[in-house]
Amino acid sequence: MNMFARRMRASAVAAALCLSAMVPGVASADPMRIAFGDIATVESLHLLAAIERAKEKGVEIDVTYLKSEDIAAQAVVSGQADIGIGGPYALLQKVKAPIRIFLQLSKLQFYPVVNTEFYKEWGDLDGQEVAVHSRGSGTEAIMRLMADKNGIAYSNISYVPGAEVRTGALLQGNVKATIVDSSGKRVLEKEAPGKFAFLPLGEVSATDEALFANTDYLSKNEKDVEILVEAILTTWREVAADPKAAIALRDKYKLLPDATPDMIADIEPYFTEAAAALPLNGGGEDAAKDDFEFYTVSGALEGKATDLKVEDFWDLDALNAVLAKIGTK
Repeated sequence: MNMFARRMRASAVAAALCLSAMVPGVASADPMRIAFGDIATVESLHLLAAIERAKEKGVEIDVTYLKSEDIAAQAVVSGQADIGIGGPYALLQKVKAPIRIFLQLSKLQFYPVVNTEFYKEWGDLDGQEVAVHSRGSGTEAIMRLMADKNGIAYSNISYVPGAEVRTGALLQGNVKATIVDSSGKRVLEKEAPGKFAFLPLGEVSATDEALFANTDYLSKNEKDVEILVEAILTTWREVAADPKAAIALRDKYKLLPDATPDMIADIEPYFTEAAAALPLNGGGEDAAKDDFEFYTVSGALEGKATDLKVEDFWDLDALNAVLAKIGTK
């Protein structure tokens, strides 16, 4: 078992052992309770708009922002939240948690980056520290996979939630090697041209974030789940067709009220670049098989990709019902 697999197992077991811990802000109630292991930023604007659209269709929704995907997963497994946002593959396999993914929200679209005052290529990171989003995240999977491919070993992996936070840490000199999203890449190129180098990644096709829920919740709340899935897919398609739509949605629903002028200016460029990675059909079986390939190679999942079964990780009922209604793209 490689180091990544050991850490993933430890993370999954930790989640299982922490089920009794109370999660701040997540209370037992009738509304659909969504646990988001991140902060609300430009990159989640379309999701926030889709949630507002689901509310318009009669689904009462409470969103709680937590410190990490681990805590969001704990909340779902313990029943303190109904739906989580993240990539719980390791948890599903290692602990046999009664949860299933039911919608792919985004594919991996990240950029490993280093401060060129210290490093210039992958080999320079041998024995050095790197920062990623959270334990078990797609960012960690990418960085560990690239370490294996380049024959290097990091001295430590630190967890710094939020691509914007990691971007700021690079600019401030607090982090020398990390991984950022397309928005962070543009900020680095604008604020400090030539200071940072983006390392080659190659082809990566896997889920970054997905919606997952307890199987009991999915079976007992089919209509509400389908409304949420439809709201997300129709919003994704609208934004992919016209990235400016994200700006209109922010204005309509008064989202991200504390956004700075720079953040607002970044909305259209961000969604223009992100459009290609938006799963317009919700992922489904094809996405699951891509994930099996990626996460077995990177060590998050054990075994052979061809031996893994979609139904052990995904519940496709809501997605299939919505696609039958709105069609595929």
